[in-house]
Amino acid sequence: MKKNVYPLPLHYTDRPSLAALQTVKERSRAFIRPALDLTPLFAYKIPVWKRTIDITGSLVGLIILFPLIVIQFLYVKIVSPGPIFFKQERVGKLGRKFLFYKFRTMDVNVDNSEHCQHLKELIKGDTEAGSDKPMRKLDLDDDPRIIRGARFLRKLYIDELPQLINVLRGEMSLVGPRPCIPYEAEEYLRWHKKRFYITPGMTGLWQVNGKNKLTFKEMIRLDIKYENECSFWLDMKIFLKTIPTVIAQAKEGKAK
Repeated sequence: MKKNVYPLPLHYTDRPSLAALQTVKERSRAFIRPALDLTPLFAYKIPVWKRTIDITGSLVGLIILFPLIVIQFLYVKIVSPGPIFFKQERVGKLGRKFLFYKFRTMDVNVDNSEHCQHLKELIKGDTEAGSDKPMRKLDLDDDPRIIRGARFLRKLYIDELPQLINVLRGEMSLVGPRPCIPYEAEEYLRWHKKRFYITPGMTGLWQVNGKNKLTFKEMIRLDIKYENECSFWLDMKIFLKTIPTVIAQAKEGKAK
């Protein structure tokens, strides 16, 4: 396996151990290992129209929003000592890891152990009956780790603008599932990993259909639905719904 590549959905190491198997039929299946991982053959291939929109949209976005990006850059520099950008390893298409960019809105060297445990609870609660816990953010408005004035930037997703660079580099798309953190991916069930069949995005079906009000299982199903139904018109529909959704979420947060 190549370095810096997350195990793919059909890899035999994802199969249960013999100790966990209960029936003779299951025990026999445990010895059947695929001779070839065919996941890349079934993964969604980015069409020309989508990559063209990604390149054009990210370039235009960086040019038009450049003054806002500069203001955000200077603001973080003034109110909080430390790096301007928050860089984090994320899992992309076919499990390949890449460096994900955001403007930093929290204190430097924040402990991620609580967030890791929070995600595990959301994912492991995904039983056959389904988890009823919404995908709410752990860092709420009263979180002291958030730097001064950054709550407004987060509600309007201004801190996400550096991801246009990820889109331009081909690591992300304008539309697609949100890229997950490696320690989150480690908790995924096999069917969850189908979301790795397509390039992750800045916005998508999950964001415009309830986002943090939905459960983990509902989020994954929307990601897989997008991979199955991806088209030019679906992307346009998601684009048109994104800005009203962001405004509605900002108003909702202000009202609380």
